[in-house]
Amino acid sequence: MTLLHTARLRLEPMNDSHLDGLFAMNSDAEVMRYITGKPDTLADTQNMIDLVKARWEQFGFSWWSFFEIETDTLIGAGCIQHLGRDPANSLETGWRLRRDRWGRGYASEAAQAMAAFAFDTLHSPDLVAVCDPDNHASSHVMKKLGMQYRGLEHWYNRDMAVYAMQAADFQRR
Repeated sequence: MTLLHTARLRLEPMNDSHLDGLFAMNSDAEVMRYITGKPDTLADTQNMIDLVKARWEQFGFSWWSFFEIETDTLIGAGCIQHLGRDPANSLETGWRLRRDRWGRGYASEAAQAMAAFAFDTLHSPDLVAVCDPDNHASSHVMKKLGMQYRGLEHWYNRDMAVYAMQAADFQRR
């Protein structure tokens, strides 16, 4: 399982020791507003960790927990996974942060590291990201990463704004 580093973050493959920090983030209704629309229960967060650990074993990639290096605090999570959880689809990236860390550039920093992993390590030909059309903060991170708006598509049981980029475009940045 791959550990990633940025100037301010350590991205660790999600595991059971992250439960408390992930639950603190996922139980915040504002954090989950555009993801599931409701705060997680402790059981929801544990189920997510269990699924993620299985995906790391199966695919060699999945969700990371983001730790702020300065404080060694879990402040977010992000992924490289198959869009729609279907290995026939392109790889997808996504993220979420604790509300007290919003607006500090952490999502963009982590997204850059995860995209580099998708393209440089996994040799993915492309990468997509989806978000609720009203989630302007997330779409801003996608644009900042160099992704282009592809349109509205139906994913995860709802219409989502889809952004995409090709490996060659990422390498030229």
